[in-house]
Formats: sequence, C-alpha cells, structure tokens
Amino acid sequence: MDSTFSSDSSCYNLRPQPITSHVQSHYKKRISYFHNKEIGNFQFGVQHPMKPLRLSYTNDLVCAYRLHEKMRVFCPPKATDYELMEFHIPSYITFLKNVTPENSEQYSFDADRFNISEDCPIFRGMYDFCQIYAGASVAAALRLTSEDTDICINWSGGLHHAKHNEASGFCFVNDIVLAIQQLLRVFPRVLYIDIDIHHGDGVQEAFYETDRCMTVSFHKYKENGKYFPGTGGLGEIGIGLGKRFCLNIPLKDGMDDESYVALFKDIITDVKDRYQPNAVVLQSGADSLGKDKLGGFNLSIKAHGECVRFVKNWQIPLLVLGGGGYKIENVARCWAYETSILLDTEVPEALPKHAQFYNFFGPDYSLHPPLVRRIENLNTKADLQKLSQHIHERLRLLDGAPSVQLHEFSKDLQELWEESEDEMRDYQEDAIPDIRPRRRLMLGENEFYDRGSDHENDDQLVDEDQTMDYVVDNESY
Repeated sequence: MDSTFSSDSSCYNLRPQPITSHVQSHYKKRISYFHNKEIGNFQFGVQHPMKPLRLSYTNDLVCAYRLHEKMRVFCPPKATDYELMEFHIPSYITFLKNVTPENSEQYSFDADRFNISEDCPIFRGMYDFCQIYAGASVAAALRLTSEDTDICINWSGGLHHAKHNEASGFCFVNDIVLAIQQLLRVFPRVLYIDIDIHHGDGVQEAFYETDRCMTVSFHKYKENGKYFPGTGGLGEIGIGLGKRFCLNIPLKDGMDDESYVALFKDIITDVKDRYQPNAVVLQSGADSLGKDKLGGFNLSIKAHGECVRFVKNWQIPLLVLGGGGYKIENVARCWAYETSILLDTEVPEALPKHAQFYNFFGPDYSLHPPLVRRIENLNTKADLQKLSQHIHERLRLLDGAPSVQLHEFSKDLQELWEESEDEMRDYQEDAIPDIRPRRRLMLGENEFYDRGSDHENDDQLVDEDQTMDYVVDNESY
C-alpha cells in the first residue's frame, strides 16, 4: 500500500502456548466488523461537537470501497443492563435508562451527581445509543475470546472517559472497560493502547491497581490540568499490583508525522516486548489528526494509520475501536483508511463517487487531504529524546511479563467493582488523589475549539432506509 511510512513486516507470536495455539495470519475471513446503522441517527445537540453521524459517513466509505466484502460484518445486539453493570454502578445505569429530555427536571439531583453537563447532555435515545456502541464492543471482545477471529473493528466504540459512576468528556458508558473485562476472562494479559489526543483516563482508572491490563496513552497534556481531562502525567504509574503497568506519554501541541510515528513505534515496541500481551485493544481516536476542532496536533491520516498498521503486524488478537474526532469528514476518511489497513487492502486516493455522502467530502474528494495547519511543534527533538529515555527506563523496571492465573481477575477487579458506591468513591479519593477533577471538554479549555458546524445538517437525521446496505453475518453470539 502506498504510504510515506515503511511497514514493519516482522510478525511476533507472544501468546503463551498453554493458553491457545498460534495466531493465524490476518486474512479476510478472520476480520470482523461491527456496525449498527442506527448509530448515526443520534444527536447530542445542534452545537455539540460529538456527531454520531460520523459513523454513518465512515460506514458509507467502507462500503463504497467494498471493504465490507472482505470481512465478516455483524449487527451486534445491544448491551443489556446487566452487561453495563459489570463495570458501572446500578444507580448510574438506572438513571441513564430512565432519564429523558422530557423528564430531566425530576432527575436534576442525579444529573449533577452523575456529571451530566454540556459535555454529556441528556438527549433523545441516549440509553439506546450507549447500549448499541457498548454492545458492539462486548460482542467484538467475545469474538476474540472464542478464537473465531483475529481482528475485530468497532468504530462506534472507544469512549474512554466514562467512569464507573459518572459520565465524562462526551462518554456515558465505557465500552472499552467492558470489552477488556471480557478479554481478561480468557487472556492473562491485555495491552490497552490509546492514540486519541485526550488522555484515556477512564480506562486507566479502571485498571489502575492491576497488572492484568497495561494501559498506554499517547496524548496532549498541559500542566495544571489546562487540557481535558487534566490527567495523564508521567507520575501516574498505577498502584499496588498495577504499579508500573500504567504508562503515559504526555505531549505538547503540534506533534508532526515523523515525530509521532517514530516515538510511537519506539515506545510501543518496548512495551510489547516486556509486557508480552495476549490480546491488544487499540483506541484509535481521530481527534489527534491535524485540523481537528478539539485537537492540536498536525498528524496526517497516513501517520495515524501507520500506528494501526504497526500494531496489526504483531499478529496478536486485536480489538480496534474509535474514539474522539470532531471534523467528521476527516474522521470517516481516517477510519475507512484504517479499515483498509487492517484488511491489507489498498484503496484509491479518490473517494468513490457512488458513496452516499460523497458531496460532503469536497472540495478535494480525496482520502488524504492535507491536514497540517500552522501549529508550531512545541515538542523539540531534545524533549522527545528525554521523554523516550524516561519511558524506557521505567519499562526496564518491569520484571518481565506478569505471570497470573485467570482466577485473579475476580479477586483483583470484580470484587472492587462490586463494592458499594460510597466505598468506591472513598477508595478512589484515597488511592488516586487529584487525577479525577471534573472538567469540561467544551468550555474554554481548548484554544482550537470552533463551534462552527461541519457539512452535516443537524436538524436532518439520516434515513436509515437510505443508508447503504451491507452484509450481516447472522451467526449467534
């Protein structure tokens, strides 16, 4: 595939043989794609930057490029209340299920308690939306644990800010944690990688005291919490059994392709070699692209995709999720392109003219428009070398991959999540001080935030009967 980056052709099998057999090569019959065409019809609000319509755009390009013909496509079931409560507290899930725009006033106390705000507003169909994207991630994880597939893709997932007891940063339900919980029932070690421009705080917090899931986040960071969510500094390394299994790579504005890709490959290779994961979850948030409304990097779609390609080439069971991304035409381009990477399929630079939303991708109508804007790269070579050295020194402190038995999952995590709400709140305040201040993603914390609309008309929902049809695998979960 044409790329300005060289592809690492070496493949590694790091899954211990007692657990399962060698991972097969990634070919089209082993890729699973999860999409519910209803997901693009929800609206957070006319002025809200989160646009589920981006998922309809993405699926449209995937189908227009005929990529759906090269993988198994599923319309997964919605997550049940019980499945959501495997991580989230029951009172929070009950609130999400019952509150509506019409009855919101009677839930005003709970709304404040659960951090409902301009970032995370109550909108029509909110709970259905959560069930759809979370159900897709859970179903994808179950496919991986059954060894039925090598790679699963759910672009509607990756909402990494939600906490067990509250919404945060456009995220109501943390589908990533729910998926990793399923993976940990089979795989001893799961590696979580986050390339969204915002720190993956909700996932980090969920696994902060266990070595069963190592979290690695590459993100923009400013001192004193001046960039959402205000967490993700070098000092956040985990506690207890999880000490040193939480790794943050805080970056400044303006990261460019060469710097980002080189740093990513350098660090993530060391992580993989030392941690030896049995499965990988990659959150591929597209707000790290140049020209994103809530971003601040200068990354191209090819550079972003190169990170996906690099992890894919490990040949370790892989769950790829979406995340942030607020210039929705570029989000769709990025995730369609990364779908082609996961399929080892080259796609034309010119977008297919028969795509339903083709007219919204002008004026260039290309897969790789220039995304570099004039943001100075504040990450000097000296700074990045120092950061890389610090990360490698920290990784050397890991005494090899942790050897754990599967029953430890229930001991380390399940009992903790089942504690009462008050006990959990006290625990987190004591164990992880000052990493969870309530901040707002939309309110004055991003100098690049632009309330101007994209091409989409927020007042006009996509007619699901007019969306492009796709093959649905009817096998049961």
